[in-house]
Amino acid sequence: MGRVHRPRHGSLQFWPRKRSKKGYAEIKAWVKSKNSSLLGFAGYKAGMTHVVARDSRPNSLTKGEDIVWPVTVIECPALKIYSIRLYKKTLNGLSVAADVLNPKLDREISRKVNVQKKTDFDLKIKEISSRLDGFSDLRVNVYTQPKKAGFGKKKPEIFEIGVGGSGVKEKLDFVLGLLDKDINVSDILKDGNKVDVHAVTKGRGFQGVVKRYGSQLSSHKSEKKRRGSIKGPERPGKTLWTVLMPGRTGYSLRTEYNKDILMIGNDPAKINPKGGFLHYGLVKNNFVLIKGSIPGHVKRLVTLTEPIRGSRGFGQNIQIQYISRESKQ
Repeated sequence: MGRVHRPRHGSLQFWPRKRSKKGYAEIKAWVKSKNSSLLGFAGYKAGMTHVVARDSRPNSLTKGEDIVWPVTVIECPALKIYSIRLYKKTLNGLSVAADVLNPKLDREISRKVNVQKKTDFDLKIKEISSRLDGFSDLRVNVYTQPKKAGFGKKKPEIFEIGVGGSGVKEKLDFVLGLLDKDINVSDILKDGNKVDVHAVTKGRGFQGVVKRYGSQLSSHKSEKKRRGSIKGPERPGKTLWTVLMPGRTGYSLRTEYNKDILMIGNDPAKINPKGGFLHYGLVKNNFVLIKGSIPGHVKRLVTLTEPIRGSRGFGQNIQIQYISRESKQ
């Protein structure tokens, strides 16, 4: 009998398998863009459905035919600016050098953080503008408006988004024009482009190695009677960190690269199924249709960013013939 080849179970890329600190993504790397715009958006996962689209890809085997694709619906209420954050380069990477709070915040933000007393915003901006050469990057903290969604959430999330531009001054001028405005998904993302999806996966609780890593139980005819024994070397006399062990499963931050945007719409009647999405309800705001599935449970915040690997999307010529609105109950 030939030697059985069984690779290790569980990717070391995701080691250690820790629980995510938050229920939404913290993104550390952003695309470098010279266009003045925000480099990402976020919305709430509503559920899945399917569409019938005319395949217009030039090299596809089904070019010109109608094909069925599963899609994920993400509800995207408008975002607002929470603060302007400037960074300096240090020996340990970028470090926050200044953080200027937006003076025009909604009342609901107090559910998330203790809002500072009002300060002289114009004076701070004038002080920062006088020493822009000392900063390396500018990003913004934004907050969501879940009160506009239909599933009863009131506490907003606050997270950081990168800003595109050819310099810190150009980025600052662009952001100052957004302080009192609602930021819509259609202002940032476009139909037919690709995005990277960042989300926290479903939590599975405490699980054994079979469900956690996909390892196999020993046969009932195996010489080793202990089917759940710790498999490892006899020497050294300790359990190595690479040995598969039971533990907490799921609720981990994951990124899926180059997901296709099939549609960005502002009419929820086109996608709301009869009776609403299961465990979510009806979509009431702008929405995004992403081809395929994405990580995370419904109602969880999903972050969409410019593709860091730079892959091309479908373009604007995708024609959706039909969107299923059949009941999901």
